[in-house]
Amino acid sequence: MKGKYRKDFHLREFCLTPNHTKFAPLLAPNRVMLIFVPAMYNLIKNFLFRYPPESIHHSVMRGMKTIYSLPLGKNIMNAFCGVKTPGLEREIFGLTFSNPVGLAAGFDKDAKYIDELACLGFGFVEIGTVTPLPQPGNEQPRLFRLPEDKALINRMGFNNEGAVAAAKRLQRKKSNIIVGGNIGKNKLTPNEEAVSDYEKCFHALYDVVDYFVVNVSSPNTPNLRALQEKEPLKQLLHHLQVLNAQKVKPKPILLKIAPDLTTEQLDDIIEIVKETKLAGIVATNTTISRAGLKTPAAEVNDIGAGGLSGLPVKKKATEVIRYIHTHSQGSIPIIAVGGIFTAEDAQEKLDAGASLVQVYTGFIYEGPKIAKKICAGLRPQ
Repeated sequence: MKGKYRKDFHLREFCLTPNHTKFAPLLAPNRVMLIFVPAMYNLIKNFLFRYPPESIHHSVMRGMKTIYSLPLGKNIMNAFCGVKTPGLEREIFGLTFSNPVGLAAGFDKDAKYIDELACLGFGFVEIGTVTPLPQPGNEQPRLFRLPEDKALINRMGFNNEGAVAAAKRLQRKKSNIIVGGNIGKNKLTPNEEAVSDYEKCFHALYDVVDYFVVNVSSPNTPNLRALQEKEPLKQLLHHLQVLNAQKVKPKPILLKIAPDLTTEQLDDIIEIVKETKLAGIVATNTTISRAGLKTPAAEVNDIGAGGLSGLPVKKKATEVIRYIHTHSQGSIPIIAVGGIFTAEDAQEKLDAGASLVQVYTGFIYEGPKIAKKICAGLRPQ
């Protein structure tokens, strides 16, 4: 898989190696503006997809930050990507969302681009996953594209600069966009001490986020998914809710779950969410399954371990959402994630019982106008 990318490609801000100066104009901030033009995004995407996903991600995000800082830059971003579709506002777990389309955790792990992302039409942005201590995550390469499947495989491993660093950035944000804080445990923290890690993240972010998401479903931190089992999960969520109740204004706490759970496990999740009075569920995280992929098996095997996201997760995520909605009698708000690329995909999730939706892989494949395009095609409430 490494051989698919240009090995002499290096990015420092927007400078390529001397051998690739002919491509530098395409990555200059004034050229990055072209990604906001639908006809241009596919052309630029074909160029960007020639290079390592993680490097390109950081470079494009820095370019977006530069555009935002320019005179009229914010206005230009809002003009191209801002959502003006009426009738999409909704109130969920006590928060008023301007529209139901959010950006999932993982895209802006360290809360570096909140104000810029707010200009892209999202109704909310979820940062993280953050951990109490900074950690580098897994060895690179750790993010891979599967274009034939409109999918990604990642084994990032909760790389982040720590909850305190994220909190300091959120204190400086200017936008009033709703922000969720996705929290997890450090890799070296044993499961027996995981509650302490989540507690530290909760305290660090409490004053700067609007809601929390407890992530126990990433496949890329050893043994993390064991925390989805009934007793450890109940203990963790109960502890967080006790802390939450001690606050003057408790924040909504949601649970993010995997798409690979059995119906028995989903029944346990529903029971625990009700028992601990959680605000809702985020369904779903990435899958460890590789079933039904169009990408050649040899190429997938060469990539190795990691969570699969994108179109291949769409059906399973919808099934999980529908199951939770049906078996909870619609009493649990659900944020839907998994295979959302179009308004039809989002509407399918909402019709299955979701209250809100989030995009991640779809953002990468469809471009920065994805929220605007989805909102334009949704049925008003």
